[in-house]
Amino acid sequence: MGVLIALIIWFRQHCQRHSRMLSKREIKMRKIDSTKVRPLKSEQLLRIEDHDFALRPGFGGSPIPVGIDVQVESIDSISEVDMDFTMTLYLRHYWKDERLSFHSNKNESMTFDGRLIKKIWVPDIFFVHSKRSFIHDTTVENVMLRVYPDGNVLFSLRITVSAMCFMDFSRFPLDTQNCSLELESYAYNEDDLMLYWKHGNKSLSTDEHISLSQFFIEEFSASSGLAFYSSTGWYNRLFINFALRRHIFFFVLQSYFPAMLMVMLSWVSFWIDRRAVPARVSLGITTVLTMSTIMTGVSASMPQVSYIKAVDVYLWTSFLFVFLSVIEYAAVNYLTTTEERKQLKKRGKASGMYSIDAVQAMAFDGCFHDTDLDMDLTAFSGRCEENETRARAASVSNVDTALIKRKRSLKGSMGRIILQKNHVIDKYSRIIFPSVYIVFNFFYWGLYI
Repeated sequence: MGVLIALIIWFRQHCQRHSRMLSKREIKMRKIDSTKVRPLKSEQLLRIEDHDFALRPGFGGSPIPVGIDVQVESIDSISEVDMDFTMTLYLRHYWKDERLSFHSNKNESMTFDGRLIKKIWVPDIFFVHSKRSFIHDTTVENVMLRVYPDGNVLFSLRITVSAMCFMDFSRFPLDTQNCSLELESYAYNEDDLMLYWKHGNKSLSTDEHISLSQFFIEEFSASSGLAFYSSTGWYNRLFINFALRRHIFFFVLQSYFPAMLMVMLSWVSFWIDRRAVPARVSLGITTVLTMSTIMTGVSASMPQVSYIKAVDVYLWTSFLFVFLSVIEYAAVNYLTTTEERKQLKKRGKASGMYSIDAVQAMAFDGCFHDTDLDMDLTAFSGRCEENETRARAASVSNVDTALIKRKRSLKGSMGRIILQKNHVIDKYSRIIFPSVYIVFNFFYWGLYI
């Protein structure tokens, strides 16, 4: 029994000695691993464990002022179809939290990364009307926290945000768009948090090299206001306003200049012989289809708005000029045909030589053409020759007499039957169409520029 008691006492002493050796080894390891010591020292220096940072600074008292300043790094894109813009910026917050004050002989601040953010109170600023946003995290999360001995805090983020921009395209592409990025606290209304621009109008700065492919950046400005929500009350809101004026030269090359060329090309038909039906009709249809293609290309890159844009006014007016050129030839062709029928009918009755159908067929089949002098027999087509062959077969004895009469009749009156090559409508169209189109361009560019 005594031996058993002695063994128990020896085992207990051995275990106590072993535990002492382990505790000494752990202390040595803690001294060697400095990465575990530094956070503990900083948190102890800021007394984070002594306060409840779930509550805002000065909870229950006056609202805490939070200053904001923004440096815009770039405007990445402007989308007319989605009506939004994408911007990359540095967002900096300034406030004072006396719970984070610490003693410093040299009055130096302490700088931390994003790991300390989750342990202290920070303003809950969000972007109103934002569609998507993210904090850059390459190579680490782009977050900086700087604490001063008196408790003043600087909190900086590098953010890319896409937000809505309510655009008006009634003057597109001669328009100027005004967009704004709005900042606001999500949980704290004006009774708990006062949001303001830290340095007034100088709180908003931009990179000198910011440029966009389709826009000039006319101005950047900062403003503030209040927003009311029926359920939660009034909130301070800050605005980053910027005005964008569109580059017009791209649209001149892609839309306006081709439309002008198509309109002028449609005027070429006014100088083509009115009886050249394939040439004038194919030219008119080609210009109409080309204008339709230009209009479709412009509308495909634009949102489907319910109002008329400035480019629509120009393209539809140009399309109307092209369409009227086709209608003009239809009118010329109809009037020419009607007048020729009347003239040929009169001549047919007077001479008794041709019926109306025969003369009309001869006219439309190209059996004769206008000349400055007289009509020659060589201008007759194969159908005329067939008619003459039939006439010779019917009456061989009177062939010479019939040919002589026909030749004299053509020489005497055919030039007066057929009209001039250029119809009077073509003559007026050469002046009216260009003049009206020039006046339209003058008023259009004067109105929208």
